[in-house]
Amino acid sequence: MNPLNVRRAFVYDKIINWFPGHMAKGLRLISEKLNSVQFEPIALKKDRLIVYNKADLALPGTEAAVIKALKEFKGQDAVFTNANEDVNVKGIIRYLAKKAKASRTASEKELTTTVMVVGMPNVGKSSLINSLRRIGVKKGKAAPTGAIPGITRTVAGTIKVLDSPKVYLIDTPGVMIPHIADPVSAIKVALTGAISDHLSDEEVIADYLLFQLNQAQDYSYMELYNIKEPTDDIKVFLPQVAKYIGALKKGGEYNLATAAQFLVKQYRLGKLGKFTLDDIRPEALEQFLITETEDAVSRRQQKKADKIEERRIQRQIQQRKWEEREQSKL
Repeated sequence: MNPLNVRRAFVYDKIINWFPGHMAKGLRLISEKLNSVQFEPIALKKDRLIVYNKADLALPGTEAAVIKALKEFKGQDAVFTNANEDVNVKGIIRYLAKKAKASRTASEKELTTTVMVVGMPNVGKSSLINSLRRIGVKKGKAAPTGAIPGITRTVAGTIKVLDSPKVYLIDTPGVMIPHIADPVSAIKVALTGAISDHLSDEEVIADYLLFQLNQAQDYSYMELYNIKEPTDDIKVFLPQVAKYIGALKKGGEYNLATAAQFLVKQYRLGKLGKFTLDDIRPEALEQFLITETEDAVSRRQQKKADKIEERRIQRQIQQRKWEEREQSKL
C-alpha cells in the first residue's frame, strides 16, 4: 500500500457515555468498603499495585516502557499478567504477602489483610482473583467471569487467596470515569471491550481497528480473510470479511455488522497480532502521567474548595435564620 493513501489520523467526534446504574452503585459501595482495605488501586494515599492483565495481547516492549515510566511515582508498583495462564500471578501473591507482613506490628501474631480489586469492565479482574485463589490456597473458582462488560454487578464478599499471612480480596464491578472527553480514546476503550460495543457502533470500532492495522503496516489481514490488496476503506474491507465468513442477509446482501463483530472479536482474542493502542514512547508516557497527576490534584483541590464554599453558604443560611428568629422576638 502506498503510505500516502493511508489515513494519518482517525477522525471521530461522537462522545461515548457509558455509566450504568450498577457502576454508580459500585463506586458508592467501594467507598464504603475502603475503611477495611489495607491498600487498593484507586486511593492515592495508599500503596497500590497496578495490574496490567491480558499482557499477552500487548505489543512487545510495552511492559518495559510502562514499568520504567511508573518508577518515578512512589508507592506505586506495576505487574503485567495473563490470568488465563497464571503468568506472573505468583509475583502478585508474593507482593500481597510482603505488604501483609509489613503492616503487622510486633505485638500482632496474625493480621488479616483485605485488598480491594478495582478496575475497568472486562479487564479480567475476576479471572485474576480466581487465579490468585487457585495458586494461593489451592481452591477453585470463586468469582464469575465472562467476555461481556458488567458480569460482576456489585461488591462481593471477601475471597481468601492466602493462608499465611491471611489475605482476602474483594471483587468489585467494573467501574470507569462517567465521561471520556476524547472520542478516539473512547473508541480505544471500546475496542478493548470495556464499553459495550453497541454504544460506539461495531462498524466504527472495526474501522478504527483497520486504521491501527494499517498504521502498524500489518497487512496480515489480507491472507487471513483472502483479500487481494490492502485497503484503508472500511466500506471495502468489511464486505470482504463478510464474504470470507459467509455473513449474508436475506437476498444475499453482506451482513456488515456481523463482519465487524467477528473482526473485533478476532482482535480481542489476539488473532490479528499483538497491539498497544496508546503511545508508549518515553516522552509520551511521561507527559501522560504528569498530566493525569496534575488533573487528579486539581480535582481534589476543586472538591475541597467546593466543600468549603458549601459550608460557608450553610453558615450564612443558619446565621440568617437565627437573625430572623431574633428579629421576630422584638
